[in-house]
Amino acid sequence: MKELIVIGGPTASGKTALSVSLAKRWNTIVLSADSRQFYKEMSIGTAKPTSEEMQGVPHYFIDSHSVEDEVNAARFANEAEILLSDLFQQYDRIILTGGSGMFIDALCYGLDEIPHDPIVQQQLNQAFEQEGLEPLLWELEQKDPEFYSIVDRNNPVRVIRALEAIRITGLPYSSLRKGTKKQHSYVIRYFVIDVPRDVLYERINLRVDQMIENGLEAETKALFPHRQLKPLATVGYAEWFRYFDGEIDRETCIELIKQNSRRYAKRQITWFKRNEEAVWVPFGAIEEMQQEIIAESDK
Repeated sequence: MKELIVIGGPTASGKTALSVSLAKRWNTIVLSADSRQFYKEMSIGTAKPTSEEMQGVPHYFIDSHSVEDEVNAARFANEAEILLSDLFQQYDRIILTGGSGMFIDALCYGLDEIPHDPIVQQQLNQAFEQEGLEPLLWELEQKDPEFYSIVDRNNPVRVIRALEAIRITGLPYSSLRKGTKKQHSYVIRYFVIDVPRDVLYERINLRVDQMIENGLEAETKALFPHRQLKPLATVGYAEWFRYFDGEIDRETCIELIKQNSRRYAKRQITWFKRNEEAVWVPFGAIEEMQQEIIAESDK
């Protein structure tokens, strides 16, 4: 039986190193389910693995698209499924890794049919343009606290999509997203790296410092003309755009990136905790985590 080994976890939890280690052990490849690492123009701010970190292991969905060619969860699931059907002819196990729980779940479990009304969507977009995101976030928190706890609050597209469905149906968006599971010809084994909160936050802060040192400001500056594109409405880039606009100073910008990254990590953890099938692997040395996953996979 073919197996898809999912390695999930919050940002800076060590998913890349663990996935590469497992891929080398099983002589297989890695699919990335990071919703920002698809884009060729976004490298430093997405902590995209370097060729050295990949250690010769083939990675798919890294630098696969342009920021002008948005990849949403549904498109990723479709493209990944086609790719997997081909790759499983060569490999018995394939590793899927990333921190974007929605993208992982779109592939593993499928997406529900969410109602759409262009008039309601237009109303919400106009409200966002005129009043900003805060009033919409407040409405979402009141009407669907469950989804509010996990949504990327820097991403107006997802906030507006949820509110659109809520206004159309009168039901919480979270209740509309619990449909029938997708069927596969392979077994899915779902693992999540469980990092103590204080350790995780320290790793996030250090990672942001490293990104700054590696040239994140210049990378974002080059993307400034494309700031309206959806892939760029994300932590690590949105803050620099505010700095370039003169809204905040540089020190505040960097502190906000750290703060928003920690908040994003918290939402990622909340998302993964929803999955009752996930096996939580205690954070530790790569060899220790690898052995636990191998033991679980061999059961």
